[in-house]
Amino acid sequence: MKYFLVGFMGCGKTTWSRKLAAKLGYEFIDLDHVLEEKAGMSIAEYFSSFGEDAFRKLESEVLKQTEYPENVVVSTGGGLPCFFDHMQWMNANGKTLYIKLSPKTLADRLASSKTVRPVLQGKQGDELVEFITGKLAERESYYLQASNLVEGIDMSVEKLEAALAIEG
Repeated sequence: MKYFLVGFMGCGKTTWSRKLAAKLGYEFIDLDHVLEEKAGMSIAEYFSSFGEDAFRKLESEVLKQTEYPENVVVSTGGGLPCFFDHMQWMNANGKTLYIKLSPKTLADRLASSKTVRPVLQGKQGDELVEFITGKLAERESYYLQASNLVEGIDMSVEKLEAALAIEG
């Protein structure tokens, strides 16, 4: 089975994809890493060099042209589900899971993250919460097209398995 984890940046897609894959004995793929390998540069560099439209086209190619093993857990980029037909494609090719968190929780996590996220440069406190609230308002209708949903608070592999109805 192929599982695609979706959600806003900072919700834990990569961490929980990796943990779920390990528990199931599945392979793990981080699409952001695949994209960086294909582009030969970081996402931030690609974004600033070529712009969002070129980035989203490359992201779509990576999603649809990656050869996925039979049993895999895939971590997607936060914006990936919101462009083209990506949610429909992922739902047709596996099970999708939206890791849902509140804007405040996401802001707290992102504020303490070591990952550089150019779109968040200089934003902190209430400004960061407002930014996330606005972005989530744009994106959540896509995330909610996922075949499964899990609240990201008090996350565990068991909680993921239950949300995906994986038989233990």
